[in-house]
Amino acid sequence: MSMMSEFKEFALKGSVMDMAVGIIIGGAFGKIIASLVNDVLMPVVGLALGGVSFADLYTSLDGNTYDSLAAAEEAGAAVMKYGSFFQNIVDFVIIAFVIFMMIRAMNNMRKKEEEAPEAPPEPSEEAKLLTEIRDSLAKS
Repeated sequence: MSMMSEFKEFALKGSVMDMAVGIIIGGAFGKIIASLVNDVLMPVVGLALGGVSFADLYTSLDGNTYDSLAAAEEAGAAVMKYGSFFQNIVDFVIIAFVIFMMIRAMNNMRKKEEEAPEAPPEPSEEAKLLTEIRDSLAKS
């Protein structure tokens, strides 16, 4: 088997295609979560903490004071962007929680499928024959 045909077989397997779809959907899902955090949750958290925008929280490592993060970066100062770090932690917690809830829902659905009673097995040929004999004796 040539290397090209092996690669073709590998690339077209269902699991590889499923993984590709999962990665694409995961990327789109990541954008939705990032928007939820940046555009919905963080402004509320910032307002609750006195109007602070977490994306703008930083510490200048050169000892100087700057009016804003943009001014510090424009001046070429080394800055520690702990606000951005905090926002990434919030992103992670939300994504992890959503994934947990999805897996939990899937596990509950599987449990319900497993708990569903199976149809009783069909009687064997011998049991059917004995039932017919019993029924015919009951008629006589």
